[in-house]
Amino acid sequence: MEMKLELVLLPVADVDRSKAFYVETLGFAADVDAAPAPGVRVVQVTPPGSGCSLGFGTGLGAYEGEPRSVRNLHLVVADLDAARAELVARGVDVAPVWDAGGGVRYASFADPDGNGFLLQEMAWRTGEAF
Repeated sequence: MEMKLELVLLPVADVDRSKAFYVETLGFAADVDAAPAPGVRVVQVTPPGSGCSLGFGTGLGAYEGEPRSVRNLHLVVADLDAARAELVARGVDVAPVWDAGGGVRYASFADPDGNGFLLQEMAWRTGEAF
């Protein structure tokens, strides 16, 4: 049986601020921004090259939760140093790179609500393997 993870929902305090961070600061694609019913807003953004999107919004139980409660979402990159430098240049507060051993390196950052992300580089996932 095949399964694909395609959407991760994030609790956010301010939908407009979050959308601006993900689209304007991180460079994610803005896939959906819709108000399908009164009081409901659905936003979906996708990292470049990813098959999985992030969703957030208002007016639906699926969006309930405490901002800052999502931790350690992995954004896999081919070149951690370059990805970190680009995000820092865009104004993102990215922690220094640390080596976890075995060819795996990380750098962390958070969205404006404190939801946490890890940039992850795996030495064996380059070129066609990335």
